[in-house]
Amino acid sequence: MKQLSTFLLSILAFANAGAQNLNRFPKPDFESGYQYPDAHYALPNEQLWLVIDIILLVGLMSFVAWAVIKKQTRKPIIWVSIISVAYFGFFRSGCVCSIGSIQNVALAFVDSSYAIPLSVFLFFILPIVFAFLFGRVFCAGVCPFGALQELVNIRNYRLSKSVTAVLEVIPWLYLIFAILYAVTRTSFIICLYDPFIGIFRLGGDFGLILFGVVLLIASVFTGRPFCRFICPYGALLSLFSKVSIWKIQITKQACINCELCHNACPVDAIKPPYENKTKEERLQGVKRLIMYFIFLPLMIGASGYVMHYASPGLSKAHKDVKLYNMLVEQEANPQVLIPIELEAFYSLGGEIHQLKQEVDQVKAKFEFYSLIAGLFIGLVLGLALIKLSVKRSRKEYEIEHDDCVACGKCFSYCPKNTFIIPENLLQADETNNI
Repeated sequence: MKQLSTFLLSILAFANAGAQNLNRFPKPDFESGYQYPDAHYALPNEQLWLVIDIILLVGLMSFVAWAVIKKQTRKPIIWVSIISVAYFGFFRSGCVCSIGSIQNVALAFVDSSYAIPLSVFLFFILPIVFAFLFGRVFCAGVCPFGALQELVNIRNYRLSKSVTAVLEVIPWLYLIFAILYAVTRTSFIICLYDPFIGIFRLGGDFGLILFGVVLLIASVFTGRPFCRFICPYGALLSLFSKVSIWKIQITKQACINCELCHNACPVDAIKPPYENKTKEERLQGVKRLIMYFIFLPLMIGASGYVMHYASPGLSKAHKDVKLYNMLVEQEANPQVLIPIELEAFYSLGGEIHQLKQEVDQVKAKFEFYSLIAGLFIGLVLGLALIKLSVKRSRKEYEIEHDDCVACGKCFSYCPKNTFIIPENLLQADETNNI
């Protein structure tokens, strides 16, 4: 009993002390009319950095165009590559990215409710404008992805023509599927599977970082594997570079067919003379091309049908379709432990029939856009076969401007750019070429 009474007295003393503290520190008076000032936080001026991005983008592309078109020199491109990797790569973390902007532009084109930022649109359109004017000067060293590969390149082991022909189709397929998943609001797969973003941000998905490291190691021994065989934006730029107004020239003098530029090109964009030595009758070549052009519509139609047939499977990547499939599975086979997506759906009072309507709309979009994507896939494959079958002879080394990345390596290897050749030797060379 003595212990109980002591315990009760302690409780009363503690309560009395609490009451005294309440009197010493009364509650604040919220009826006095006093208002707390608004808190203001200093935010980084991102708009200013975007303006700097655009100015630097235009300035570097103009500098590269001047170097390769006017001066025919490579040294400025090295400095541009270093600046691009340092600023657009590590400082700006690889974003905003011209490669990823394809998805934003595609979605804005088909969906008026999606507002594309002006900076993203400029990053998309400005390299295309420069490609139409001067070739792929953006790829030369302004793009941080291409610049990083350019800086580590030491040797250029040439791949076989058959392997190259197959790998060069991949960027077009990547471009088509990236647009398909963007316009259906499924995901931006270019950003999702960017192999270099983890390197620039010094962290991220281990698998993607490992893939980026593998690409860089490959870049040491062969020229720009990402630019040539993966980059979807490079495929788009190649169309405009092929018809560029001011084209890159190896030398402004007559070619002497020394083969040095061909061996120096890291992306195999310089084709040798008399490449197609097998002669055939003109009628035979015409018949082959006619057969290919007859076969081309069949390939386009078949590819469109296959993609349209595969659209239900492709639509499963959409978040609403995945959620609906999980709901159907849960209703058919109830589980105690359910995914967090289902918990969120049930807790928010979601209705299955409304979700079903949204899923039907998504699948309808996939049916339409998958058909369009399939038609383009068939066109790409058909044109690739036609390109392989076209046989033509060259009298001197020529640049394939759609493949050329304007790196400028060929300039210093050409003896016409390095040495002053006497006029009588030039005339003799021209006579031999004729």
